[in-house]
Amino acid sequence: MSRPLTKPQVRAFFETLAALNPEPKTELHYQTPFELLIAVMLSAQSTDVGVNKATARLFPVANTPRDMLALGEEGLKRYISSLGLYNSKARNIIATCKILVDEYDGQVPDTRKALESLPGVGRKTANVVLNVLFGKPTLAVDTHIFRVANRTGLAIGKTPRQVEDGLLAVIPEPFLRHAHHWLVLHGRYICTARAPRCPECPVAFVCNWPEKSTA
Repeated sequence: MSRPLTKPQVRAFFETLAALNPEPKTELHYQTPFELLIAVMLSAQSTDVGVNKATARLFPVANTPRDMLALGEEGLKRYISSLGLYNSKARNIIATCKILVDEYDGQVPDTRKALESLPGVGRKTANVVLNVLFGKPTLAVDTHIFRVANRTGLAIGKTPRQVEDGLLAVIPEPFLRHAHHWLVLHGRYICTARAPRCPECPVAFVCNWPEKSTA
């Protein structure tokens, strides 16, 4: 198990990532707040690449709650059947669209309570929406962030919520806005699950992973 990073190490970690990528972005393709909400809902147990292929077909046909309702659950399934859990995703998306139309005039709400009341929207999805759309200092702990936080020593935890709380407690305020994307991208391309690219890692100098390779 990695030792927790010290405060100076945490700051150096994020200063380094910020210098390399000052304005990180989600790799999900979207043009509107509603499109992002749907893309994030579709991303559960699916890759961003797979979601982007599905939404490239879906959004030209239906990219508002009303258009999605007109498409219907069975119609929606035809566009997202390449994704995991597409039956439940279609059911939840249609139910969410009805609530957005009936209660929010078709707009995506900007509070955690409202977002998490939508069918199929849990804490992780709400955190992504709050961070990306509304600039809130939140973290959606996916498999990449969970791995990076535990492996490097940024935040040790057995559950995503433990890691989320640990990260929010140690990340300096100036870096909270973009920390989610820095950690996701770092886990996706450098600190990978099976063969982490330690020799190429820009933050290896502050990483406390005992199995770290420098070869």
